Amino acid sequence: MTGNTQPMEIIKRNVLLNPGPGTTTDTVKFAQLVPDICPREKEFVDVMNEVSEGLVKVVHGDPDEYAAVLFTGSGTICIDVVISSLVPAGKKILIVNNGAYSARGAEVCRYYHIDHYDLRLSEMEPADPETVEKFLSEHEDIAAVYCCHHETGTGILNPVKRLGRIAHEHGCTMIADTTSSFAMRPINIKTDNLDFVMASAQKGIMAMTGLSFVIGKITEIEKSKDYPTRSYYTNLYLQYSFMRDKKEMHFTPPVQAVYAARQGLIEYWEEGELPKWERHYAVWKEICSGAERLGLRLVIPEEMQSGLVALIRMPDDDNFDFDKVHDYCRKRGYTIYPGKTAGINAFRLCAYGAINTEDIRSFYIVLAECFIYYGIMVPCRYK
Repeated sequence: MTGNTQPMEIIKRNVLLNPGPGTTTDTVKFAQLVPDICPREKEFVDVMNEVSEGLVKVVHGDPDEYAAVLFTGSGTICIDVVISSLVPAGKKILIVNNGAYSARGAEVCRYYHIDHYDLRLSEMEPADPETVEKFLSEHEDIAAVYCCHHETGTGILNPVKRLGRIAHEHGCTMIADTTSSFAMRPINIKTDNLDFVMASAQKGIMAMTGLSFVIGKITEIEKSKDYPTRSYYTNLYLQYSFMRDKKEMHFTPPVQAVYAARQGLIEYWEEGELPKWERHYAVWKEICSGAERLGLRLVIPEEMQSGLVALIRMPDDDNFDFDKVHDYCRKRGYTIYPGKTAGINAFRLCAYGAINTEDIRSFYIVLAECFIYYGIMVPCRYK
């Protein structure tokens, strides 16, 4: 059998405005085209360790104090990892719940039968530090605090630095789900008062699905070996110790996704931490201003948002059908995504991936054409 010797065609570029995976560069795509290799070979182990070290560097972690632990799976596997691994016996975890993705943390607790508090707050505003502090003061059995940095369902940015300081004042470990902010909004794991952060490769580092990671304080990971074992595959200490001692993942890694992640990190540093964040923010601002030009309304005030996701209320127009609008845009290379907030008919436009403001201006030309095609009134009307 011989391989395909035909030259590769240029890959069609789609502008993904969904909340991950994002649009990738061709260089990241092609980084996966490598000779078949056993993942136990030193050559691949070196690539994987290069990725691990790079991930710690993204959050300005001291490699003597923090480690990146890699897992095969989507971003949700990281929620499973930290919640199943970081709650000591006889203690509870506090879930600061103000959206669909922090609610997933509470759901993981229920499925593992882990003692927890589900502190349900408004989905329409950032988590209130004073409320969290009061709750911690009233419940001395809490060992860990879990919160989403960026609630992807609404675009709300939670004040994790303040929450982390409060958690530490009460002797708690601070865990932040940074899946939708890592390598986009700058994070300093130490000065932001975070003990653990997490993400997946297909978002901030603009690589491929299948590789996720937890970055955490080594001393806290070491302590967790004495905590109740609730999972085998997603046990944080088990995976960490295997990587520490053998420099390999315990189980088969997503080989091609690791190569893509290495290329994503190379391109992250080439673009630069602040320029990359400024690009994402400029894309988000263009999303917001384009929505305003069509008369579309944001659900969350801009000052509460992360600068990465715009939640847009669907117009009160009988001709507006989200599926039809989605399909019209997708045929022309643009993907939009439904909302995930109870009781609100909305859709999301996200500033993730390798896209720029010109992409957004072009998208709104297509969206305006779509509205005309389906007879949706512009400017959009609301009751």
